[in-house]
Amino acid sequence: MALSGMRGLSVFISDVRNCPNKEQERVRVDKELGNIRTRFKNEKGLTPYEKKKYVWKMLYIYMLGYDVDFGHMEAVSLISAPKYPEKQVGYIVTSCLLNENHDFLRLAINTVRNDIIGRNETFQCLALTMVGNIGGREFAESLAPDVQKLIISSSCRPLVRKKAALCLLRLYRKNPDVVNVDGWSDRMAQLLDERDLGVLTSSISLLVALVSNNHEAYWSCLPKCVKILERLARNQDIPQEYTYYGIPSPWLQVKTMRALQYFPTIEDPNTRRSLFEVLQRILMGTDVVKNVNKNNASHAVLFEALALVMHLDAEKEMMSQCVALLGKFIAVREPNIRYLGLENMTRMLMVTDVQDIIKRHQAQIITSLKDPDISIRRRALDLLYGMCDVSNAKDIVEELLQYLSTADFAMREELSLKAAILAEKFAPDLSWYVDVILQLIDKAGDFVSDDIWFRVVQFVTNNEDLQPYAAAKAREYLDKPAIHETMVKVSAYLLGEYGHLLARRPGCTPKEIFSIIHEKLPTVSTSTIPILLSTYAKILMHTQPPDPELQNHIWAIFSKYESCIDVEIQQRAAEYFALSRKGAALMDILAEMPKFPERQSSLIKKAEDTEIDTAEQSAIKLRAQQQTSNALVVSDQRPANGTAPPVSQLSLVKIPSMSSNDSNSVDPGLTEANGVLTVIDSQPPPPTTLSDDLLGDLLGPLAIEGPPGTSIKSEQNLMAGLESVSSTADNLALAPVEEQANSVQPIGSIAERFHALCLKDSGILYEDPYIQIGIKAEWRAHHGRLVLFLGNKNTSPLISVQALILPPSHLKMELSLVPDTIPPRAQVQCPLEVVNLRPSRDVAVLDLSYKFGTNMVNFKLRLPAVFNKFLQPISVSIEEFFPQWRSLSGPPLKVQEVVRGVRPLPLLEMANLFNSFRLNVCPGLDPNPNNLVASTTFYSESTRAMLCLIRVETDPADRTQLRMTVGSGDPILTFELKEFIKEQLVSIPPPSRPAAPPAQPSPAASLTDPGAMLAGLL
Repeated sequence: MALSGMRGLSVFISDVRNCPNKEQERVRVDKELGNIRTRFKNEKGLTPYEKKKYVWKMLYIYMLGYDVDFGHMEAVSLISAPKYPEKQVGYIVTSCLLNENHDFLRLAINTVRNDIIGRNETFQCLALTMVGNIGGREFAESLAPDVQKLIISSSCRPLVRKKAALCLLRLYRKNPDVVNVDGWSDRMAQLLDERDLGVLTSSISLLVALVSNNHEAYWSCLPKCVKILERLARNQDIPQEYTYYGIPSPWLQVKTMRALQYFPTIEDPNTRRSLFEVLQRILMGTDVVKNVNKNNASHAVLFEALALVMHLDAEKEMMSQCVALLGKFIAVREPNIRYLGLENMTRMLMVTDVQDIIKRHQAQIITSLKDPDISIRRRALDLLYGMCDVSNAKDIVEELLQYLSTADFAMREELSLKAAILAEKFAPDLSWYVDVILQLIDKAGDFVSDDIWFRVVQFVTNNEDLQPYAAAKAREYLDKPAIHETMVKVSAYLLGEYGHLLARRPGCTPKEIFSIIHEKLPTVSTSTIPILLSTYAKILMHTQPPDPELQNHIWAIFSKYESCIDVEIQQRAAEYFALSRKGAALMDILAEMPKFPERQSSLIKKAEDTEIDTAEQSAIKLRAQQQTSNALVVSDQRPANGTAPPVSQLSLVKIPSMSSNDSNSVDPGLTEANGVLTVIDSQPPPPTTLSDDLLGDLLGPLAIEGPPGTSIKSEQNLMAGLESVSSTADNLALAPVEEQANSVQPIGSIAERFHALCLKDSGILYEDPYIQIGIKAEWRAHHGRLVLFLGNKNTSPLISVQALILPPSHLKMELSLVPDTIPPRAQVQCPLEVVNLRPSRDVAVLDLSYKFGTNMVNFKLRLPAVFNKFLQPISVSIEEFFPQWRSLSGPPLKVQEVVRGVRPLPLLEMANLFNSFRLNVCPGLDPNPNNLVASTTFYSESTRAMLCLIRVETDPADRTQLRMTVGSGDPILTFELKEFIKEQLVSIPPPSRPAAPPAQPSPAASLTDPGAMLAGLL
């Protein structure tokens, strides 16, 4: 900007810079805007100098981020000024403030056209720059012919022609139907003879856009492009200013080779030979050097040359040379070069006859799976997936299975899917395929979609020879102490259908098979129970002669689940119970599944149809041409019994969803403070109490003593009625956090910050000398949105920033991309979407790491997406309360517990505590002043909006104990809410003291009294 002499502008900029805070800056800007608005109202009294000064001020204010909704007309009017300073500010401000659809631009079209066709080169450059920046349709219709004339004009300087070519490129990209380029083939060929490299580079950019839409019209440009590459490769007549680290105009080389890739082939043998000589020179002359800038330029040219070699389907010798060069690149230390080497080697799979050459580098590619950079690991996985065939499938799949145990959570689902597809396509025999899929489920059950185990069932059903082997393998996996729920499903199905084939083997009698499957029933979710019921019915049918003890046991299970709240489970239990009494007719009703009709695997088809990156598409195209194993062709049709549902749509990359049945065991004496595991009691709890939920106390490290006597029995009955209980690993949100070995210590108490955020929606979650993590949350029904604010507190960047969310099974969470680097004194925002699927008190964990200087810092933090965030307080009247309370007949929908070890709180403080956790205390419902009645609504996908009612009876003589009754329409919700409230009330008990005698109940009141009615119901 030509700002010399504009003292008022300089003073304004100085004033804004000296403002101590944002508020004072806004006041100064508003004052200046008011002054400018006043001066523009009296435009006739403005000199050109003053108008120019005020328009510059408007632009500066706009650059600061403030809205400028006036003065546009004054800026446009400056375009028609006769002098350069006024015209310059008019063009610049108009380009910044106005978009292509603004009405004021129509007023400037004639002036812009006059400047373009004029003889003043400076004005031409200003006009071309503005038209190129805005690129509107009206500009394209009015000015494109004049811009085209400038490009081919012999009287214009190269500077103007270069800008004209880029301006036409912009207009053509925005409006290809408006810009008329018919008959431009000869003119483009003439432009490619240009000696000025600036004009030539701009012309090549225009050519790339033209041939991408219609290459047929530009065949005459092809030999010209080859000559340009020859000129650059031989470094002939290249000015010093266009030589970058000794490489002649790398940008022009890249664009020229990209333009050649739009032509299908090169017919002329001389042109083809000349081009291959240039490409050979590029391949032979590129090496890795220490200078990063030279590396970047030379490798940009090299990889574009490799793409051109693949496009032209060069001779096998040159292709072998390309693969050898890439093999050298994937072994270097520089991660960027390794990444590009793997990506281009994956693209090479499109070319025929090179796969065997690529296989020579299989060991190095497998090594790249262990690279610290996840992007390199992804490219290595894509390459292994693409190069796999019948000859090397066994080795590659075994390596993928071995890598699966240590792979990042972000990669495990994609890795599992690809391993399953490769095993299916290239299995040497079906038994190996069954082994691979069962290992896959065992190692990464959370990331194995249902489609994969459905396929195993289909293969086993269609191949009788495989059925005994599959059933035996399923029996082996059931012997493990902890297996994933998916393994329970597939094992139960296979043993139900084909377990009778193992009857003569030790440990495989119907009673033993039933016993080992039934052991898994308490640990599975409601989606698995129907499969287990079907398995029990099949076992009963195959037990000949009938075993009365086994029969009675299974009938008792069916009878129990006939009253289950889940409709699917209830219907199956009732129907199987009735069918199992039909005797011999049961053999026909529950016969083995028929074979599936043979057709293409939808698992492979859907995976190949999924939209993924270019390198992946290259591998898929090649795999479509490969010969696959004939044994693996079955249907995806749903079995008649409905046990295996239809295959659902696949997703290659997803945020992992953690299951509640993790195989990792955790010491039951541990409980999680935020970021650390601490021991609170080394003795395990008695097996008869509710403390089987070993790490349920996530919101506070408190040891809760279960109620004695009959209360224990009632809680056992309650637990038996529940369909699933959260596992130990879930309560830790799948984060077996160890004592932190970081040299960096947090500022303040992490646990206190977490507990504070459980009660409010914004605040600081974590802080240390380098980083501060804040949270701002919004909650609506069962949906939540958290924004993580990652702030760098230092003057040096934080690098290698990685964040991973480890959600428990009841939360579906999706975190947006976290940048790898946080600049100095900067803050980045990372939105996190949360969906609550069902009631649970388990807590999600944020696993975050970063590097500052030589310090690598890693920590795990609990996220405040806790149970009470999905509660909405609701006020209930007497008329509404009692009908709801009566409808909850008893356990498990309404449960009562005597709680000891309560923190001694006055009743008012307890009511405030309840209100802070979104439990609305309803006064007037209970006449006893020592009691509290509260109501709230819980939201989740499974329960939707579910009303919850709570009554707390306190003893004024002993505030350390109370009786609590909780009721809702969902048994799991009732249990979780009771435990949640108990966690807030219970503290570690003080030294033992004599318990005060319980308060005597008051005489019965009139039936019309609300308190008496409530007491009677309780």
